Amino acid sequence: MANKPVYLNGRYLPIEDAHISVLDRGFLFGDGVYEVIPAYRGRLFEFEAHMARLDNSLACIHIGNPHSLEEWRGIFAPLLEDGTDQYIYLQITRGAAPKRDHLFPEHVAPTVFALSAAIPPYPARGTGIKAVCLEDSRWEHCHIKAITLLANVLLRQEASEYGGAEAILIKNGFVTEGSSSNVFAVIDGVLLTPPLSDGILSGITRQVILKIAETGHIPCREQAISIEDLKRADEVWIASSIREIVAVVELDDLPVGDGKPGPVWQSMNRLFQAYKQSS
Repeated sequence: MANKPVYLNGRYLPIEDAHISVLDRGFLFGDGVYEVIPAYRGRLFEFEAHMARLDNSLACIHIGNPHSLEEWRGIFAPLLEDGTDQYIYLQITRGAAPKRDHLFPEHVAPTVFALSAAIPPYPARGTGIKAVCLEDSRWEHCHIKAITLLANVLLRQEASEYGGAEAILIKNGFVTEGSSSNVFAVIDGVLLTPPLSDGILSGITRQVILKIAETGHIPCREQAISIEDLKRADEVWIASSIREIVAVVELDDLPVGDGKPGPVWQSMNRLFQAYKQSS
């Protein structure tokens, strides 16, 4: 990472030379949003979908998008390498105001930061992971990809302390999502995922799975999943941009199905890998 340039407010520079003000509202208030955009073989994956989600997140917190779609492409291009799998991390905050004040400052330029990093093969993609169910203690605007992720961090850490690779979050008896992923379950032969709401982030990998399921003739629908139904599911998956699609083979110390990635996951993973290579 130290040898790769990063982008900060119009400049490309070594990461050790990239500095922001201590009055930046992202630092003081978590007042900002972010995006994570995979790039396979140096090509941005589902770029327009990621940027549409960025537009929505910015609009929800009343920050104007500082660049057009093509300007963003130009900003990201020097950070990418041909033939390698990477991701772009983009963060936009409301900027640095003259003083610390909860009110939105006027006439302050947003802080724009981007870096790229390698996407290493996820070691458990072929074998599956252990997950635990935890009460969803986050705020009520999880559809915004906000940088205020402390609750997610605490939930992921708690899952880790139970030996899990992910926390599957439950609110009022129903699944919302993972601490850093969307959740899918195969129940009675149908692939289900909770419908979008203010409590769920519209994951781009989630969107791709729904599209692939339709074209691949995999029965699939958006439907609320109770904790009881989750516990009896034949398959449970998590999905995110960096981990892609990973089977949960153990949930709350009990095996899911036969304790191995199931046949629907096998089919979806093949279709996803083919889609990824063709995009």
